[in-house]
Amino acid sequence: MTETEEIIRIAAKGDGVTASGRHSPFSAPGDLLHIDGTLEHGPHHVDPPCRHFGTCGGCQLQHLDEEALATFVTERVVNAAHAQGRGLVAERLHPVHLSPSHSRRRATLHAINGGGGPLIGFHETGSHKMVGISECPVLASELFEAVGQLRRLLARRKGKYAADIELTLAEQGIACGLKGLSFEGLADAEALFDFARESGFARLTVDEGYGPETRWEPVPVTISLSGVSVPLPPGAFLQATVDGEEMLTACAREWLDGAKVVADLFSGLGTFAFALAGPAKVLAAEASRDAHLACKAAAGTSGRPVHALHRDLFRNPLQLDELNRFGGIVLDPPRAGAREQVKLIAGSTVPRIVYVSCNPSSWARDAALLVEGGYRLVDLRPVGQFRWSTHVELASLFVKG
Repeated sequence: MTETEEIIRIAAKGDGVTASGRHSPFSAPGDLLHIDGTLEHGPHHVDPPCRHFGTCGGCQLQHLDEEALATFVTERVVNAAHAQGRGLVAERLHPVHLSPSHSRRRATLHAINGGGGPLIGFHETGSHKMVGISECPVLASELFEAVGQLRRLLARRKGKYAADIELTLAEQGIACGLKGLSFEGLADAEALFDFARESGFARLTVDEGYGPETRWEPVPVTISLSGVSVPLPPGAFLQATVDGEEMLTACAREWLDGAKVVADLFSGLGTFAFALAGPAKVLAAEASRDAHLACKAAAGTSGRPVHALHRDLFRNPLQLDELNRFGGIVLDPPRAGAREQVKLIAGSTVPRIVYVSCNPSSWARDAALLVEGGYRLVDLRPVGQFRWSTHVELASLFVKG
């Protein structure tokens, strides 16, 4: 074995890899890996901006400089496509978009009684052990301030507990959801009410095992999607950052420009539907009833030409006669992809398909079906909304013929 080898790339889970296949955690391209496992840092290795890096499982790549981070995100997408081996090569590979620090507008944290007081933060990598965070360069400042407020609330509780905390930055402020905590009796209810009011939260919900129950919401909570205020149900999916959402919707608008009737499949609250509506009439199909109703309500109040359809596209995908009515389709399915729906799209006559994905592997499998059906992968843009994480997203355009 060579005594010293250079780290040449970062693997999917964040380890650095040498040409011979040796792995080294927390290494960067250009680092030198010695035979005893020690690292000599190279030009792309930087000091992590967070004191918790290395123990907190929220980030895996804070030791990479901007160039190495951009390369990692791009290669994750491109390598997933190449792994299909079916001509899945983009005609135009666009520069990666990376969200900046302190831009995350939603996050799920965990809380436990740490003995000396509440710990709120993330799990260690591959462990259930908690890391209580005292800083976080990923979260928007408003979300991190809410963590401090929640510590004060939990400091009043006695005994053991383990809770999940969902935080979202809405138009009215912080929407907070607590799961795994009970607030029993009048005194607890009043204390929770006072806490939410004094903290300035836009909404506070509690899930004691029967779904989220709203305890504080002085005005209906909304999120702005392409200038449309859309009701925000507790737990609803939302793009992680505003800039990431703007990049993805800009791709959809550009690539579907001129299409008069568009389908937004797995539409959620209407992130892409409202971005495309106006120049186009949009069918927004979504299985989640809460998200569907939110999209429908916002379409009604905004006057945008969006028709919200409550439909489970896994169990009941759009058929060929339905698909062929559209001049373009945008789909943003869950991580598992949308194999059955994509099979039908592949056999359709829809001229342009914009596929947005949070999982390059499932996207590549679905993309291969589109290519087999006669589509070309014309545009591909990698997106890193989850900064310093191995979680990678993308937007892609497929054109028939």
